[in-house]
Amino acid sequence: MKSEMTQLQQNAVQNHTATMLEIGTSLLSQTAEQTRKLTDVETQVLNQTSRLEIQLLENSLSTYKLEKQLLQQTHEILKIHEKNRQILEMEERHKEELDTLKEEKGNLQVLVSRQSSIIQELERQLSKATTNNSIMQKQQLELMDTVHSLVSICSKDGVLLKNAKKEEEKPFRDCADAYQAGFNKSGVYTIYVTNISEPKKVFCNMETAGGGWTVIQHREDGSLDFQKSWKEYKMGFGSPSGEYWLGNEFIFAITTSQKHYSLRIELMDWEGSRAYSQYDRFYIGNEKQNYRLYLKGHSGTAGKQSSLILHGADFSTKDADNDNCMCKCALMLTGGWWFDACGPSNLNGMFYSAGQHHGKINGIKWHYFKGPSYSLRSTTMMIRPLDF
Repeated sequence: MKSEMTQLQQNAVQNHTATMLEIGTSLLSQTAEQTRKLTDVETQVLNQTSRLEIQLLENSLSTYKLEKQLLQQTHEILKIHEKNRQILEMEERHKEELDTLKEEKGNLQVLVSRQSSIIQELERQLSKATTNNSIMQKQQLELMDTVHSLVSICSKDGVLLKNAKKEEEKPFRDCADAYQAGFNKSGVYTIYVTNISEPKKVFCNMETAGGGWTVIQHREDGSLDFQKSWKEYKMGFGSPSGEYWLGNEFIFAITTSQKHYSLRIELMDWEGSRAYSQYDRFYIGNEKQNYRLYLKGHSGTAGKQSSLILHGADFSTKDADNDNCMCKCALMLTGGWWFDACGPSNLNGMFYSAGQHHGKINGIKWHYFKGPSYSLRSTTMMIRPLDF
C-alpha cells in the first residue's frame, strides 16, 4: 500500500510538474509573442519618430528659409522706409523751394505789371515822338527844298548873299565840285564846307558809279579803333587815306547848307562779294538834334530792305546814349552809330579779322546783306549831290 501511495504521489508530482511546465511553456510563448508585438510596435514607433524627426528637420529648414526671407524683407522694408524718409525730406525741400518760387513769381508778376505800365507809357510817348518827328522831318525837308529853290533863283537872278560871295573864292565845296573841275582821279582833296571856317581834307572816290563821291566813313584793315567819344565823332578822326570818320559836324554842314545829297554805302564780305545800298536823300540834324539821321528812297544790292533806320534815329556813342533801348547800344555793340533800338546795322563796330568774323553781334554789321552776326571786311560811306 505504501508503495502504491508513493507511486501515486510521484505520478501526481509528475503530472503537476508537467502541468506547470505546460503552463510555463505557454507563458513563455505568450511572453515571446508579446515581446515580438512590442518589438513591432517599438519598430513602428521608431519609424514614426524618424519620420517626425525628418519632418521636423524639413520644417526647421523651411523655418530658416522663412526667417531668412523675413530678414531680407525686413531689410527691404527698412530701405523703403529710408527712401520714403528721403522722399519726404525732398518733398519738404521742394515744397519750400516751390513756396519760394511762388513768392518770386508773385514779385516778378508785380514787377512785370509795373514794367508793362512803364512800357505802355513809353510806347505812347515814343509813338507821339515818332509822329512829331515825322511831321518835323517833313517840314524840314519842305523848308530845305524851299531854301535851295530860293538860293537857286537868287543865283540865277544875280542876287548873291554875303556868304555866297565868300564861297566863290573857295575852290571845292565837295568832291563833286572837284570832279566837275576836271579832277577825276581818286585821292585826298581839300574842300571848304559852307559855314565851316577851316578847310577839311577828305578822300574823293572819282570812279564808283560816275565818281564825285565825298567819303565820310571808311573801314578796311582794323588799324583804327572806332570806339570813340561823342566829341571825337563830332570832329572826326583817322586819316582820309585810310580808315576814318569825317565828323558829324562836317557831315551836318555839307548835307544841310549846300545841296541835296544822296548816300551810297559800299560793302565787302570776307569771301570777296561786294554789295551796296543807296539813298536818294540823306542829311543829318545838328548837335542839339543829336545829329539825327534823315533818309529817303532806298535801293541797291545789299538787301531789299534798308539796314539803316528810314524813319530816323539819333546818333549815340559810348558816352552819349541817345538810342531807344535801355541796354546802351553803343557800349554793347561798340562804336558810334544811329542805333535806334540797336537796329540792323553798325558800320562802326568792332573790326574782326578773317576766321573770327562769324557770330559777332558787335562787329561791322549790315543785317540785310550778311545777317545779324557777320562782321564785314570793308565798308565805305560816301555822299554826292543829288543833281550830279
